[in-house]
Amino acid sequence: MYEGLEVLRAAQAMSVHAARRQTLIAENVANADTPGFRPRDLPPFAEVWRNMAAGFLPSPEPQPILRPPSGTLAPNGNAVSIEAELLGAAEVRAQHDLALAIYQNALGILRTSLGRAR
Repeated sequence: MYEGLEVLRAAQAMSVHAARRQTLIAENVANADTPGFRPRDLPPFAEVWRNMAAGFLPSPEPQPILRPPSGTLAPNGNAVSIEAELLGAAEVRAQHDLALAIYQNALGILRTSLGRAR
């Protein structure tokens, strides 16, 4: 009855997406001075979830995509913008916090339905 709850599956996928995106952002920042480097990112979670629900992706791990330059390229051809990466990191934090809140609320509802208080 409580197996395979969609809300928990969505929270897990959101958490995995946030972690993977944070890894890409860290790689982008680490390569901010690498000549010719192009930053990578993931598609938005909503798009990934729609594709997963439609059966287009076998797992909650989409492939990274090249992010278009947010400004001018550096003289060495590098396209990383530290400001854009900081904004991305803040978005990831909010997404991870949302996934955690979904987990906590869903578990609270399950405990209540089983007659167990926190």
